[in-house]
Amino acid sequence: MSGRLSLAVEHGHVALPDGELLVLGAGPASDLGPLNPSRTQLLWRYQSDHQALSKRGWTSSREVKGPFDGAVIFAPRARDAQKAYMRLAREMTSGPIIVDGTKTDGIDTLYKHLRQKADVSEAYAKAHGKVFTVTGGDFSDWPDVNPAPSGDGWWRAPGVFSADGIDKASALLAETLPGTLKGHIIDLGAGWGYLAHAILARDGVTRLDLVENDETALRAAQHNIRDARAAFHCADALTWKPDSGADHVVTNPPFHTGRTGTPELGQAFIRAAARMLKAKGRLWLVANRHLPYEQALEEAFASQQTVEQTAGFKVIRAERPRSPFKG
Repeated sequence: MSGRLSLAVEHGHVALPDGELLVLGAGPASDLGPLNPSRTQLLWRYQSDHQALSKRGWTSSREVKGPFDGAVIFAPRARDAQKAYMRLAREMTSGPIIVDGTKTDGIDTLYKHLRQKADVSEAYAKAHGKVFTVTGGDFSDWPDVNPAPSGDGWWRAPGVFSADGIDKASALLAETLPGTLKGHIIDLGAGWGYLAHAILARDGVTRLDLVENDETALRAAQHNIRDARAAFHCADALTWKPDSGADHVVTNPPFHTGRTGTPELGQAFIRAAARMLKAKGRLWLVANRHLPYEQALEEAFASQQTVEQTAGFKVIRAERPRSPFKG
């Protein structure tokens, strides 16, 4: 079955320009059917998307060189990230920008905002989303896609987790961690580095691996963490493997895919953490109180204990990963 972009091109609602195309926001399910790989450059942000696109035969990179004859944006969910992609696309091309997005990710609102700043075609509506073409426009006052210092001094970027401030769950975990964390620590899903900063303030830390799927968030973390003990890994937390077992894994795992609650993702983080730990290693996890993680913890670890909880969150310490999880 053809995707929304393919149908829009096929029926003449949008026209792909001749020449080189820049593609932003493509993921595993993106409709790339009408694009010519030989003259298309995909700029990736998430390592897991990069891997999935490679399996589909596409080449994506973290650096692209313009100018381009046009661009295609698969609009992300975060509004500031949508705007940042528009700004970047217009900086890289004076040609048409084709935007494809879903209603659940706010494409209707983006469409209205764009019509106030540029010439925008009538939208082709299909499969709970829209495709349209943006011509001209000045987006230099919209957010930059790259990390920058925020008002509180932390570096962040549009679309990263907790882009507007410190996440309450992460703050609780940072407060709950013991004063001493000896040895090799892994911050799994490190984001822009708030928890890593708290970890490095503990006594006994000899090494810290920050593992983060979002390359933009990881670049922000590199500004926030200036410590020789820290190593930065742009990687899918579910498949990344350390070169040696860790003494502790600290994590505030994601539990959403877009707007959809996905507790299975947090459960997968638990199993991944168990694989990364030494036989006597410990997992420190924070989660919303309602999330069903206890069974996954029971299967992956010999013991678990809720060491702190509030009205909204729980901090759990789990110890001694079970076979076949032992590091």
